[in-house]
Amino acid sequence: MTIYFYNTDEKPYGCFSNFSQQGFELDGLWWQTSEHYFQAQKFVGTPHVEEIRLAKTPAEAAKMGRSRTRPLRSDWEEVKDSIMQQGLLCKFQTHADIREILLSTGEEVIVENAPQDYYWGCGQDGSGKNHLGEILMTVRAILRGSISEGL
Repeated sequence: MTIYFYNTDEKPYGCFSNFSQQGFELDGLWWQTSEHYFQAQKFVGTPHVEEIRLAKTPAEAAKMGRSRTRPLRSDWEEVKDSIMQQGLLCKFQTHADIREILLSTGEEVIVENAPQDYYWGCGQDGSGKNHLGEILMTVRAILRGSISEGL
């Protein structure tokens, strides 16, 4: 069985979305969602980080982060996957309820069913790279190791 997710209101896997409202502290700052964290990291060392961190909604943070009127960090393509993993790991380490949901997926394949996203999701025709799903499965494996070591 493959687990598909996309919208935050899809139970029980809506919490896998970067728009889901599970905040966490990382790098000494509070992030409302993993979307806020991810988008802000595109502009490390600039005032844009704080503007995005304080965005009212994850959709607003995403819009701000995707705007090419802001100076995207030069190494973004090289670091974006590891930044996504860092934010998601912190999110799932912080919240036991969603950590249990992720761990309950066993060895199932997790897919972001994002019709317009061929990088993070599976795309409309299923040919996307599903990097978000892949990172969630990596986080799941890391958390399993942490639990066996006593988190």
